[in-house]
Amino acid sequence: MNSNELSRVITQRVACDWRAAYALAADPARLPEWASGLADGALAREGEGERWVATTPGGRAVLRFAPANEFGVLDHWVAPEGVPEVYVPFRVVGVAPGACELQFTLLRQPHMDDEAFAHDAEWIARDLRALRALLEAPAR
Repeated sequence: MNSNELSRVITQRVACDWRAAYALAADPARLPEWASGLADGALAREGEGERWVATTPGGRAVLRFAPANEFGVLDHWVAPEGVPEVYVPFRVVGVAPGACELQFTLLRQPHMDDEAFAHDAEWIARDLRALRALLEAPAR
């Protein structure tokens, strides 16, 4: 990777219907189960709106999520304290009956050097593997 890389799509194939994957991944209350980069603890809805507050490894962050949809779009916006809001494209795509692909686009932020970009990419890949494990776990 080099500093000319402005984005990277990180994918994870999952043995799960895309609708089930979407339903779980779209639930902000379930983020702490798999999104270690986004939620160290429980998320709380802020006020009456669609904003959520999370405790992240870097501190408090406010999150907004794309409205529920039939297209697998899980885009969200993260605003850590003292940092401009970051847009995070995220999709669940059906690829076959009972199989889907998680597609997370990491956008390089202006302050990121190659090492920070690679670190974030690895972190996201780890979180997507955790989401896959959760989705593929036998029902209890």
